[in-house]
Amino acid sequence: MYLQKIALAGVFALLGSSAMAACAFENTVPLKSLSAGFEAWKSVTSAMAECGNFTPELDQEFEKKQAEAFAASPSLYHIGGVSNGSITPLLNAGTIRPLDDLVAKYGQNLSPGQLIKIDGKIMAVAMMVNAQHWMYRKDIFDKLGLAAPATYDDALAAAEAIKAAGVVDYPLGATMGVGWNLGEEVNNMFLGFGGQPVNADGTPAVNNEMGLKTLNMLKSMTGYMDPEYLTADSTYVQQQFQQGKIAMANLWASRAGAMDDAAESKVVGLIEGAATPAAMPGGLPATTLWWDGIVIAKNISDEEADAAFRVAMEGIDTEMVSAHNEDAVWLISGYTPGRLAAGAFATASLNPPAYPSTAAMGVMHMAMDAEVGAFLKGERSAEDTLIAIEAAYTKGAMDAGILK
Repeated sequence: MYLQKIALAGVFALLGSSAMAACAFENTVPLKSLSAGFEAWKSVTSAMAECGNFTPELDQEFEKKQAEAFAASPSLYHIGGVSNGSITPLLNAGTIRPLDDLVAKYGQNLSPGQLIKIDGKIMAVAMMVNAQHWMYRKDIFDKLGLAAPATYDDALAAAEAIKAAGVVDYPLGATMGVGWNLGEEVNNMFLGFGGQPVNADGTPAVNNEMGLKTLNMLKSMTGYMDPEYLTADSTYVQQQFQQGKIAMANLWASRAGAMDDAAESKVVGLIEGAATPAAMPGGLPATTLWWDGIVIAKNISDEEADAAFRVAMEGIDTEMVSAHNEDAVWLISGYTPGRLAAGAFATASLNPPAYPSTAAMGVMHMAMDAEVGAFLKGERSAEDTLIAIEAAYTKGAMDAGILK
């Protein structure tokens, strides 16, 4: 399986095109979508809804529903919102359809970098790059004479200074909620220390020096965080920022626009972005690059697929981007990077690895997520935790047929 790499030139140097009307056609086919619920998806699905007969379902737990819903016959949804991580189960199950014919028919405004090809077929259309980046309270950093951290050791030093100043409830936030986010943070840090969690033969490779450094760094971070960090997902950390409770966090680019939403944020104009810190001096940012985009269900009629794709194209057109430029680092014609996209721009420019969207990594991600919380709570040693991760991975990989 090959996920097309999206070149940075394609991300940040898009060709312009003329904006379309609110919706170029009146949709008469009842359609439903299932996607994540962050700001970019709210903007995209609102634009789709302008075509009529469209019902979006926005749910941060969408991945738990998507595989079964798309496997139904007929599919419970027509359009799916996916990333380079969440598309894998749908590909493996064969529940989404190739889009080459629909792209030829309705995709004239798409750029080559948006076309996600699997084994030579277009299986998804990317709409944005969703990279984590370092977000921080510039007013606090300026007051204390701090610079955006280049490494996580720098971040810990800044956290100590902010704690001593007592200017926020908690110096640091992080998406360490058990359920998916913790596994992502463990993997990010492990890659940042130069590790590769799965060997080429499918065996685990985390019980090593990089694994110990990863766990110890994450543990050090928790001393500056809300004690409820194991429940903290992206929305939780976003709201911590908006309510003025934290001074910095590595958060998704898709959350940046909400910081300047005067209706819900107390920190409008105060948040700046920088590249995600490296785990070690001279290393790459301790994060991975993701794309988000749309897929079309296989188990629907050709008429529904045709209408669904047309509606989806209306949701990711230039007009939508013009109205919601700050909601994401868009891959859509007309996007202009703004202040709140600077951190994601800087992170992506340093070429961190793309998230390894493989069946083996999916199993490893779950093992990391399930086993590291006990260490962070002081219930198990780092050494025993790494053993537990490898044991959980091995069982899961054998169940999945990755190992025999």
